[in-house]
Amino acid sequence: MRVKLCLSLAAALLLAGCSSTNTLSGAGQQVRIVDEQPGATCQLLGSAEGSQSNWLSGASSEYDSVASATNDLRNKAAAMGGNVIYGISGQGQSFLSEFVPLDSKVSGQVYRCPN
Repeated sequence: MRVKLCLSLAAALLLAGCSSTNTLSGAGQQVRIVDEQPGATCQLLGSAEGSQSNWLSGASSEYDSVASATNDLRNKAAAMGGNVIYGISGQGQSFLSEFVPLDSKVSGQVYRCPN
């Protein structure tokens, strides 16, 4: 009985740890996503990728999953010292994702631009 209780508790904790989405940090909120390549006054810092694990993530739709991956990307851009992301692209749904919850991923180029 005690072993079953311990196993059940461990399984519940494991599932709770897997069922989260990426929230936008305060610094991530300051990062803008733009459609036009930043000008010469901006410094390219590199590229970054954001992801959201869709295995028991709690994301209720593909939109929620991509939004969570975008939050992760914005948080990572802020951690790099960036405030602009350009050229954002994402992994689209595939035939396989209809049956298996694949991770959602987005990527882009991170820039630091003057305000």
